[in-house]
Amino acid sequence: QLQLVESGGGLAQPGGSLRLSCAASGFRWPYYAVGWFRQAPGKEREGISCISSRGGSTNYADSVKGRFTISRDNAKNTVYLQMNSLKPEDTAVYYCAARSAPFRTQIFTESTSYNYWGQGTQITVSS
Repeated sequence: QLQLVESGGGLAQPGGSLRLSCAASGFRWPYYAVGWFRQAPGKEREGISCISSRGGSTNYADSVKGRFTISRDNAKNTVYLQMNSLKPEDTAVYYCAARSAPFRTQIFTESTSYNYWGQGTQITVSS
């Protein structure tokens, strides 16, 4: 059974840091591209970062560029999202998503490109 599980969410102060993990099971993980998305109450789901299957290509939304870093450890079947300089507007439920990627440099920025999703983890940034 293919499963993605996010962890690392919680409460952070403005300016603080958190690291999210997306652990995969049941996948041939080195052949899957991954994206991180978030959805705040009353807002549409937003793509914030994505990474190619082997980690060589990444992309960031302007809203998080320079503050968030995506990475992956295929030996551990895990993708990470390091979030620094957190702002109250980063408050949202964060989701990871995966899809197979025929080419190792492919990245996918649209949520409709993904067919496997985690359950989400809440991030709240507040003083």
